[in-house]
Amino acid sequence: MHAYLDTERLTLRHFTLDDADLLIELDSDPAVMRYLTGGEATPPEHYRERGMRNIIAGYERSGGAFGLFAAHEKASGAFIGWFHLRPDRDGPLDEAELGYRLRQAAWGKGYATEGSRALLARGFTELGVRRVWADTMVKNDGSRKVMAKVGMTMTGTLETPPDMLMVEGAEHGGVRYEITKQQWESLVDLVRPVRS
Repeated sequence: MHAYLDTERLTLRHFTLDDADLLIELDSDPAVMRYLTGGEATPPEHYRERGMRNIIAGYERSGGAFGLFAAHEKASGAFIGWFHLRPDRDGPLDEAELGYRLRQAAWGKGYATEGSRALLARGFTELGVRRVWADTMVKNDGSRKVMAKVGMTMTGTLETPPDMLMVEGAEHGGVRYEITKQQWESLVDLVRPVRS
């Protein structure tokens, strides 16, 4: 497995055309899709017909630096979900969105925080990113806790998009969290051991 990024317990890699079934299975869990589609599964043909090609095209546009990355446990090799770090398609390359979607079996183990921290470090130290943002629903406490743990702060509220009105808590809308390179560097300095 060619790693894009390794953490203590995870390996993140580029997806391939052969990985459609991993994403179909992930998106078939109503709990995983609760705050995205109201629990509805992504139709399998989405990944088989165009989704995987779009993911790979994202790598090609950025020379492999940004995109959606398959996450595997190092200990077992099991696919646990994905993380992404990517600029808006027509946006500046120094501003990127952070996201993650994990299997239920991987919840509560700190993997979302671990993978997100590693992507922030890669973005800010190697990819020239100066600001990272992440969006979620107001009611999605789990995702909001991860954003806070990695040093992101809430910067605004969002209206619920029309295609997400069926999602639990849609009436409350969404929230945006952000962190700048300068804020991230301040946090890193706080936890860096002092050498004597």
